[in-house]
Amino acid sequence: MSETDSYTPPKVWKWEEENGGKFANINRPIAGATHEKELQRGKHPLQLYSLATPNGVKVTILLEELLAKGHTGAEYDAWLINIGEGEQFGSGFVGVNPNSKIPALMDYSTKEPTRIFESGAILLYLAEKFGEFLPEDPAKRPELLSWLFWQIGSTPYLGGGFGHFYAYAPYKIKYCIDRFAMEVKRQLDVLDRHLADNEYMCGDEYTIADMAIWPWYGALVENKVYDAGEFLDTRSYKNMVRWTEQLGKREAVKRGRMVNRAFGELSEQLRERHDASDFDLRTQDKLEAAE
Repeated sequence: MSETDSYTPPKVWKWEEENGGKFANINRPIAGATHEKELQRGKHPLQLYSLATPNGVKVTILLEELLAKGHTGAEYDAWLINIGEGEQFGSGFVGVNPNSKIPALMDYSTKEPTRIFESGAILLYLAEKFGEFLPEDPAKRPELLSWLFWQIGSTPYLGGGFGHFYAYAPYKIKYCIDRFAMEVKRQLDVLDRHLADNEYMCGDEYTIADMAIWPWYGALVENKVYDAGEFLDTRSYKNMVRWTEQLGKREAVKRGRMVNRAFGELSEQLRERHDASDFDLRTQDKLEAAE
């Protein structure tokens, strides 16, 4: 199919399972579980089921930041959910997140176990629970919520739009790539202009808004998603580069990026996390060396 081929939609759309693309084997137009599988549960009240995609990294960064601030109640078990293998469609995971997307969190410290799904909801839940990484001035709360919801609403253009057609689609379509590249560059410009006058997304306070945006747009600036840094000229957004590098130096950010990672350098993969010592003892390079 060429970019000039015309497509006339049928009166009623029907699912063609073999539609190509990197994730064709797991994408489907229906919800619900495909198989029975209970979720594992560790020793901590907080049980995270995730993968180190940008949405997953948001949550592990916050958890590591909370622990760095001394909140022992933020200790957590992080279990790997391999979405490429369809583990998000297991009955246990669907019970926590009926939308079958990572991350998902269970909090067993509440009177009745609390489930939280959607990464933005998890960030807000944990920040409120521990009273951290929210603006101290209540008048600034709308600014945080605005940027948090901006990220949630904007990222589908970056991931589902640009990322899909640029990196994952079975063939390249110029119109689609140009359409979404234009929108992603507009989003980068929005961030760059804001960060010209602000150290963080909410002025001089580091908040969950930064943690939500950084794993997506910081990774794009660093050329760590879609291999599209040069194509989008991401290094030209100087304020974004400054902010990206500043956050990347935080120890909790470095740790959070490793949790539930099952790709990349073995020394940066901590596929499961149950204790702070796991960062020293259970990264994938050490586990494989011990076999």
